Amino acid sequence: MSVPEMPEAKPSNDGSAHVLDALAGARDELVEITQRLVRIPSETPPSDTRACVEAVRALLSPLPDIDLATYTGEAPIENLVATVRGSRPGRRLVLNGHLDTYPVGDPADWSDDPYSGAVRDGKVFGRGSADMKGGVACLMKAFTTLAAMREAWAGELSLVLAGDEESMGLLGSQFLLDTVPQARGDAMLNADVGSPIVPRIGEKGMIWIDIFASGRPAHGAHVHRGANAIDALRKAMDALETLEAFSIDTPSEVARTIAQAKPVSEPIGGAGEAEVLQKITVNFGRIKGGQSPNLVPDGAEINADIRLPMGVTVREVEAEIARLLKPMEAIRFEITRRYEPTWTPPDHPVVEAVMHACRTVLDGHPVPNMRVGASDARLYRAAGIPSVVCGLTPHNLGGPDEYVEISELVDVAKIHTLGALSFLSDE
Repeated sequence: MSVPEMPEAKPSNDGSAHVLDALAGARDELVEITQRLVRIPSETPPSDTRACVEAVRALLSPLPDIDLATYTGEAPIENLVATVRGSRPGRRLVLNGHLDTYPVGDPADWSDDPYSGAVRDGKVFGRGSADMKGGVACLMKAFTTLAAMREAWAGELSLVLAGDEESMGLLGSQFLLDTVPQARGDAMLNADVGSPIVPRIGEKGMIWIDIFASGRPAHGAHVHRGANAIDALRKAMDALETLEAFSIDTPSEVARTIAQAKPVSEPIGGAGEAEVLQKITVNFGRIKGGQSPNLVPDGAEINADIRLPMGVTVREVEAEIARLLKPMEAIRFEITRRYEPTWTPPDHPVVEAVMHACRTVLDGHPVPNMRVGASDARLYRAAGIPSVVCGLTPHNLGGPDEYVEISELVDVAKIHTLGALSFLSDE
């Protein structure tokens, strides 16, 4: 399949050349900020982001005329919001990122100390280097660059850095959206992981479900005396898998975006990404039951992750789950988490601003697409705030020797700065 033709870039505004000049020598600063943040442990759990917030505060506080505050809904999860104002009234744009990381795992599996921030071969290594302390460094550089040229743009720019993202964000970005006006805006840019050549403008929804099966114990040779809970659970699993054939009425703008992005996006996101973006998927992630091969189990349970594409609602899928499972006498279930699929229209000004910036900075053919996984952007879209995720390509995400390419740090910083400038300069 051929690469789709891209729309022509909008003419550069007056500040674009200045931004590119200002960021031309930003490599060392971006590496230094990334290293500084990587060297501060902030695993989730417990998402203790206090030291990271203090480091960010120390870097930002010298800026003149900046509103800077920290917010804690539940310790030790600390969040930071910084705001600067342009030369005249206008829109508010939020730059959003998270400061917490996946757990390190066994440090012995790493080539270096997981918190070293080691630099070699054009890469920064360490837990969170890609997801997303490198992205936070890019957002901070965009924020400080635009704070130094406020005469070129209107409105307000807020930098919102949160904890708890790796645990669904309720005490991070969601807490800020609920309690801090400056954490909201007319649009949001996020630098979570992905690829700068494929900004993500939508995300699938999710349902987490626990299924419990009950049985009657017996000796394994006397199956006629028992009722096998694992057998009952298998039937429930088979029923739940039929969700993957559920009819989806994909919105035309979503389907068109996915199709146009496929030649560029699938080499990054994996073959089959376009199909998965448009269907319900069911993953059985954890199972337990039984005690011994020669005993009929009287109990079993499984935990499943169900992802919802754009074009179906949580309510519709939950109704189908109930239809499938409630008639099974040996089965009960509990839905533990849920959120809707969300997306921002591809012709929204914030999407156009980011795509223009990507085409200015990158070689190749940048394309917007939806995302199979989740980020805090879903919380912003659920709050009615159009959002785009454009971040670094992750390497060894969640595993040992996580790293980020230094060249991408520079590119992503340029994209967010140019994208923000464009959005805040448009009337």
